[in-house]
Amino acid sequence: MSRFWNRRVAALHPYIPGEQPNVADLLKLNTNELPYGPSPRALDAMRAACDDTLRLYPDPTAKHLCETIAKTYDVAPDCVFVGNGSDEVLAHAFRGLISDEAPMLFADVSYGFYPVYCGLFDQPYRTIPLNGRYEIDIEDYAGECGGIAIANPNANTGIALSLDSIARLARLQPDRTVIIDEAYVDFGAESAVGLTKEFNNLLVVQTLSKSRALAGLRVGYAIGHPDLIEGLTRVKDSFNSYPLSRIAQAGAAASIEDGAWLEQCTKAVKQTREELSRSLKELGFQVLPSCANFILVHHPRHEASNLSRQLRERSIIVRHLNTPRIQDWLRISIGTDAESARLIEALHDIRAN
Repeated sequence: MSRFWNRRVAALHPYIPGEQPNVADLLKLNTNELPYGPSPRALDAMRAACDDTLRLYPDPTAKHLCETIAKTYDVAPDCVFVGNGSDEVLAHAFRGLISDEAPMLFADVSYGFYPVYCGLFDQPYRTIPLNGRYEIDIEDYAGECGGIAIANPNANTGIALSLDSIARLARLQPDRTVIIDEAYVDFGAESAVGLTKEFNNLLVVQTLSKSRALAGLRVGYAIGHPDLIEGLTRVKDSFNSYPLSRIAQAGAAASIEDGAWLEQCTKAVKQTREELSRSLKELGFQVLPSCANFILVHHPRHEASNLSRQLRERSIIVRHLNTPRIQDWLRISIGTDAESARLIEALHDIRAN
């Protein structure tokens, strides 16, 4: 510990991102990246934005991007907030829209950044256990709290809540912000954006990193009541007024407008996910029902850590998480059909040996 750190930094337990190794012939199934690449329209827009206007600051309001998102989701532009990846958007929401007078609530198996944000912002929190089927029970989130964050589909399990369940949650906590983190929603779940017109306490957060294949661009956004959006903007402008470059704004807007590319890519992922799940079940794996671009799997006769190590020896990396409830499970990102076949072949080889 450095003697220059303040007490808050000294007490932090930072989020550990998935590995990004530079290894030849590596099959990388650990960080839920889309295997098909961004929209060609987005790439063209970013190339066009690479001109001498880069000497100028970008639009701090990202007006065109916000209007594009608003049109796509049929909401008003003042219901939209954009940031440098959904991680930044979530951080602003945790900092500005959650009451520190009571614990924030989120699931014991969920996105690993949630407790990190709480530690950074001195926000008390309490984790709510998933049920025996690894599902979120909405009634467990009743009672006093400072706010709620729900990943839907849930991070690491892939299991999704219905819109009725999310509406019930918003009704349970009418005076607290309910954040619905929809990083994986395009792979099979229903978006709660429409519910933001009914519930002024509901903030829906999405990202272009997953289904839009723009993880390297770092663009995320939130949709909610203008009061929530104004709060996010106040936090942003007290931290960094220019979070999105001109290139990022241009590429993001073009990507969101290209609905056909989104549908094509997500359809392919869903088909591969179903086939991979079937193949893994034939090998004796338990596979949780996923609406995301990953699956969470467990084998009753093979330790997850050992499977992860043996796959790595074959130049395949998957995510082995240390969360207590799922420490003997592996999270596998959905790649192409060919990549899935390579994974299954490796698992057959491991089982044979």
